Amino acid sequence: MIFGIAGLGLIGGSMAKTIKSKLGATVFGFDKNEDVLKTAIDEKIIDETLTSKNIGKCDVLLIALYPTVTVDFVTKNHKDIKSGAFVFDLCGIKTAIMDSLEKTAKHSDFIFIGGHPMSGTENSGYAYSTSTLFDNASMILTPYDWTPEQAINKAKSLFLSLGFGNVKVTTAKEHDKVIAFTSQLAHIVSNAYVKSPTALLHRGFSAGSYKDLTRVAKLNEQMWTELFLDNKEPLIEEIDCICQQLTLYKNALKQNDKETLKELLKHGREIKEQVDTL
Repeated sequence: MIFGIAGLGLIGGSMAKTIKSKLGATVFGFDKNEDVLKTAIDEKIIDETLTSKNIGKCDVLLIALYPTVTVDFVTKNHKDIKSGAFVFDLCGIKTAIMDSLEKTAKHSDFIFIGGHPMSGTENSGYAYSTSTLFDNASMILTPYDWTPEQAINKAKSLFLSLGFGNVKVTTAKEHDKVIAFTSQLAHIVSNAYVKSPTALLHRGFSAGSYKDLTRVAKLNEQMWTELFLDNKEPLIEEIDCICQQLTLYKNALKQNDKETLKELLKHGREIKEQVDTL
């Protein structure tokens, strides 16, 4: 089996290393950063550069690029992709990409499925990629409603063979709604939290809570700006929700309302205990 990977950053680089480590398969790779591409070849993580001339040899194509670049890449290369090949985009949002490429995918001989590996770090780039990033992680797949069930099952088996702990199949819309809460809101809250002037005084006063809440404040602003704007409606709903909740806590403090504050904290603890059992 031959894999093609477009984009060798944290996710694409980790995919390449995982494929080599767990399957020992042939990998063609591409990255706009020539130094990254050379490093990946020197480290024998990829066997050769992915080009328009050899993309047709790939049985599986993994696209780890920004959303707009992903759409451009598939649109530009769709006629050269091998018949029957699997094509997965690995972006953090799905609806904008799936909608943009549906017509192309429906009239092509390859199988296009949206994908989102639920694993990452606060660091980006090939230098931080590892062959264990996806171990026991969840892989989300968002096929079209007309995607054959047999193809979906093959896609599941592929990602389980790469070490993912489970594969969840859902719609692009549902993915984006939930990701707005589980990922995007967390990044915005973390990024906003460190803007307090008190952050400059944290050394010697900070422990686990501070580290947990600020970890993803260190983000790639170019990538996350695109992801946020492509998913702005559900993300705005989540921001409105947390702002409303924070206002309740603030009002209880202003009014020195001990009972309301205690009830708010109790309710939050109970919800956390409940969701941890799901």
